[in-house]
Amino acid sequence: MKFSLDVILGTAMVDMYAKCGSVDLASQAGLVDKGLKIFDIMWDEYGVRPDVKHCTCMVDLLGRAGRLNEALKLIENMTVEKDGGLWSALLAACRIHKHVELAEWAAKSLLEIQPQNPGHYALLSNIYANAGRWEDMAKIRNLMTKRNLKKIPGWTWIEVDNKIHQFNVGDKSHPLSKEIHGLLKSLIEKLELTGYVPDTNFVLHDVNEEVKVGMLYTHSEKLTTAFGLIATPEGTPIRITTNLRV
Repeated sequence: MKFSLDVILGTAMVDMYAKCGSVDLASQAGLVDKGLKIFDIMWDEYGVRPDVKHCTCMVDLLGRAGRLNEALKLIENMTVEKDGGLWSALLAACRIHKHVELAEWAAKSLLEIQPQNPGHYALLSNIYANAGRWEDMAKIRNLMTKRNLKKIPGWTWIEVDNKIHQFNVGDKSHPLSKEIHGLLKSLIEKLELTGYVPDTNFVLHDVNEEVKVGMLYTHSEKLTTAFGLIATPEGTPIRITTNLRV
């Protein structure tokens, strides 16, 4: 991917969208410094004032790279109104880098704006679980119950022969479930022979290590991919869709 920093576009509106797209691409690719450069020249060289979407791209970019202090400074210096997307980006970065205190601050601001979004509570709950703070996790879950909020279950889909197949974690409802789990077991055994060790820190439940490993091995994405391998000819590209943030 190449960034054109010196091409003057016809109108400020087109330029704004072009630059926002470039920042977003930089965010996805993790090109932190290039993304920062684009963000900085928007106003100085093009006269385009960054809006909350541009700032959210930068918070996501810096946050995923672990540069949380810079993301926080950017938020504090913003002159535009902060929205839920901005705080969600910061909260997600806190989960990646296990920054609980900053996550609590971000969640407080986020829930003031969007108190009825169950995903925000679930994300903070997961951050507590990842830190082993099970009592705090339980408090968030109880708060969700009191407010009649339900966590959106994670699903993953794949289309094969014009038919949609969907899976959730540990799913055994598919007609080919036996074959799917058998293939997964075989693949995991081969991975373990090469030295693969599952990271059970990603299991956000207070259960023993063996159960955590089992949950990791039957993620909806893994089940969907295994089905794709079974149900399509060798060499066919496998494309899956999930409603979970990756």
